[in-house]
Amino acid sequence: MPKLYLSELKPGMRLLKPVTNPSGMTLLPEGTELNEELIDRLQRLEVESVHVRGNRRPDRPLEELLAELDARFRKTETEPHTALLKRIFQEHITDLYTDHGL
Repeated sequence: MPKLYLSELKPGMRLLKPVTNPSGMTLLPEGTELNEELIDRLQRLEVESVHVRGNRRPDRPLEELLAELDARFRKTETEPHTALLKRIFQEHITDLYTDHGL
């Protein structure tokens, strides 16, 4: 999902991944809904960017994207590493639609 600079954040957006400081301490957990106060706090802590849940709808239907993925992997899907990659892409594409409630 998108990684946005703090200047692009808007209240109501939700974090896809936790925000951590350089030593690995969690500043805000995954799923936190951002508000003006939290965005200001992140700026004061000099956080450059954060991962937020997607706010764009995918451009094409899920079935179309999965069919295209099948076509691209058809010749090599019996190879173990390629099958793993295909599964990872399938999960990612499906997650895009799940995040949007499609």
